[in-house]
Amino acid sequence: MKTLTTRSAGILPVILSVFALLNFWQPLFAKAAPPPQSKPRIEVCFVLDTTGSMGGLIEGAKQKIWSIANEMISAQPTPELKLGLIGYRDRGDEYVVKSFSLTDDIDAIYGRLRDFQAGGGGDAPESVNEALAEAIHKMPWSGDRKVLKIIFLVGDAPPHMDYPNGPKYPDLCREAAKKDLIINTIQCGEMAETKPIWQEIAKLSEGSYVGISQSGNVAVISTPMDKELSRLNERIGATLIPYGDSKLQAEVHAKYAMAASAPASAMADRLSYNSKTGKAVQGRGELVDALNDKTLKLEEIDQKQLPAELQKLDRSELQKRIAKTRDERADLQKQIVELSKKREAYIQSENKRLAAEGKGDAFDQKVGETLRAQAAKKGISY
Repeated sequence: MKTLTTRSAGILPVILSVFALLNFWQPLFAKAAPPPQSKPRIEVCFVLDTTGSMGGLIEGAKQKIWSIANEMISAQPTPELKLGLIGYRDRGDEYVVKSFSLTDDIDAIYGRLRDFQAGGGGDAPESVNEALAEAIHKMPWSGDRKVLKIIFLVGDAPPHMDYPNGPKYPDLCREAAKKDLIINTIQCGEMAETKPIWQEIAKLSEGSYVGISQSGNVAVISTPMDKELSRLNERIGATLIPYGDSKLQAEVHAKYAMAASAPASAMADRLSYNSKTGKAVQGRGELVDALNDKTLKLEEIDQKQLPAELQKLDRSELQKRIAKTRDERADLQKQIVELSKKREAYIQSENKRLAAEGKGDAFDQKVGETLRAQAAKKGISY
């Protein structure tokens, strides 16, 4: 083996120093990793005329609210969604305005919507201005201008402009614009005096106007996947672990019972929404959901906040039970996601057929089309 010459021995430390310097500086020249993509946020408040003439639209909305919510979160990355709900009638009716605040608990909004019944009214103008004022000023809208914030005003009659000291829609539209709120108007039916005002409201608040049939023309599409999704819904229900005080646990049971009693299409849409958002129940009060979204840690579980049968287990048995339930839930949700994709493809095909037959003016379709167009302005891509 040859020995190093004096010259070679002198060069070697220099070479090693160069390599050391290159290794030191390499991280600085390396391409920086892209920051994690933040989720877009969407806030939507539906302002619905709930007088007697709106029965068809209200019943259709009950069946399609989960479908509409699914459409709203179909962007990539999946947006965070909050919905609010306002029903309005007129002075002298059972109520003038009935309001439910913006929330990410879509189960709660669905329950409120199911309670709405068409009634009252009977004369043309309604308390539209009061309902818009409630939506603009009382809803807890985000102050972040990156958030897409939309009001859908849905009704068939114009507003009262004759109430002394009452709010007026031109002023309200200007106030909405200052808050970066878009007001879209959906006219049900063909009342002549409604159309120009609905168009003006949309124009003043950078929204859009559409007209649909009085009934809302909502098409409920049955699919070959509904039966299997119903079975999976029952199995998801068996994995629920209510967590919290008695009131919160009761709410979890009530939400599942409400979903189980819903029409097959609404139940399937809810399952799809929950699986996309990684939940079994929207809102608080379900243990596995809380562990999965890291609002609760396994070691922090208070067994007194669990159902009675789980309070009897020792800590080791409880953890095994929870782990088994989480695994089972995850497997079921994978099945639901795959089946929901097939169902959505089937429904899209049917919707295209209905549109070709001139039946494409449905309430839920117009909401989806409008939202997708306006989301682009906030960089939300569908």
